Amino acid sequence: MGGRTKRRLDGINVPWYIGTMINESQLIIERVQTGVRMEKRLLKVLKALAEYHDMSLGDLLEGIVLHAFDGKTPFSPESLKRIHDLKKFYALDLDSSASHRLTEIKRRSGPGNAPEKKSSEKKK
Repeated sequence: MGGRTKRRLDGINVPWYIGTMINESQLIIERVQTGVRMEKRLLKVLKALAEYHDMSLGDLLEGIVLHAFDGKTPFSPESLKRIHDLKKFYALDLDSSASHRLTEIKRRSGPGNAPEKKSSEKKK
């Protein structure tokens, strides 16, 4: 065998279909794609926080919502400190008191909005 030593592999069990094995503690769910509009700076903070925790934005939002539904805080003191820093970085000055008072700026043109006519085009 050209100087190579044989290794015995007795007792090693390697599962071939790792992706199909389900841990009993896992919950099987169905996810859907959604188009959610959100305040721009808030979204930047959420994306940065998700990146910091090495998770997707969707996973972060699911965790936040599930904790909120149970009346629990979703963030550790360390995460709250990180959020505070990210809010400063992205100039996000909103807090929960702004929750039902946000008003979106009106765009002059864009999808779903007809462009405003120039003053020379308006009816006389």
